Amino acid sequence: MKMADNQTEVQIEVMIEDDHISIPSEYFLPTPSSSIDSDINEIVESSTLNSLMKNNVNDDNNNDDDEITTTNNNSGDNGETINESRQCWVCLASDDEDDEKDTEWIHPCRCNGTAKWVHQNCLQQWIDEKQKYNSSLNVSCTQCNTEYLIVFPQHGKLFYTIELCDRILYSASPLAAITCIVGSIYWSAVCYGAFTIMQVLGKENGKIVIEQSDPLVLLVGLPSIPLALLLSKLIRWEDQILKLWIQNKCRLPLLGYIMGKPAEKSREYAEQTIFARDSMSDPISICRNFCGALILPTAATFIGGIFFDNIKSNFSRAILGGLTFVLAKGFIKILLRQNQYIRQTHRKILNFDNKSETE
Repeated sequence: MKMADNQTEVQIEVMIEDDHISIPSEYFLPTPSSSIDSDINEIVESSTLNSLMKNNVNDDNNNDDDEITTTNNNSGDNGETINESRQCWVCLASDDEDDEKDTEWIHPCRCNGTAKWVHQNCLQQWIDEKQKYNSSLNVSCTQCNTEYLIVFPQHGKLFYTIELCDRILYSASPLAAITCIVGSIYWSAVCYGAFTIMQVLGKENGKIVIEQSDPLVLLVGLPSIPLALLLSKLIRWEDQILKLWIQNKCRLPLLGYIMGKPAEKSREYAEQTIFARDSMSDPISICRNFCGALILPTAATFIGGIFFDNIKSNFSRAILGGLTFVLAKGFIKILLRQNQYIRQTHRKILNFDNKSETE
């Protein structure tokens, strides 16, 4: 800095350190003019220079911040600033590993961190798996339980009407299926009842009875025939007689001599095992009772025609044949269950034998 006053020239080097101006002491030489000192002090204490230096420092800091912001401002959704690399929580691919540059990134829920970002296509596939091809099913985030906002393109009124009809048919199909099944069972029962009447009464007499009956009576009475036969199988009269037989076998020694005597031990468990074989909880037992109930009219007609051929009435022959079939079948069943009961009480477990195992 050069200043001239009263033909005196002084050269000063100004040093800038930490936003302040300092002047070495060697430059403060005695001069004949006092105005030089005042000028130097004004320069040192000048706020203008200090403000200029602060502005320069602030400009440098602002430039550095602009560079950092420009580096961190990657392209995001709707201009949002992303401070870290995005990673898809479905395929686990990040921005650096993403081969397709046109892949759309979305954040469809309130999750943050690694669960925030996901590819549009990846989430579409994940939603398809959750919906199981039912596009009307709502899907939510497994982390924050936020329901995904799924929208479809608009379509015309024609396709809207067709889609509405399709949805109505889809919803009504279970009810229609149940109606068809119940209707099939009902009309099968009606046909079975008509066939049973003609079989028991005879073809001609049965046809006359059906033709002379009221239609409402037929619609109610014919299906009740197989229903009554099925309900009759719930009466387990053979088991009741077998229980009385087991309880009173000691009073009738002749029965014990003919059928055999059970062992004194394990009688209670053997009795439970025998009666559990005909339990209605067994699917095979249910099928057996169902078939036995429906075959009863045919068996009654067949047996009545063989053993009661001298009786002229078809209905009487069928009744006698049915009673004979039921009683004979029940008696044979009682004998079989009694034998199984006795064998169950005499059951033993043998010791292990190495020789029998090798043989």
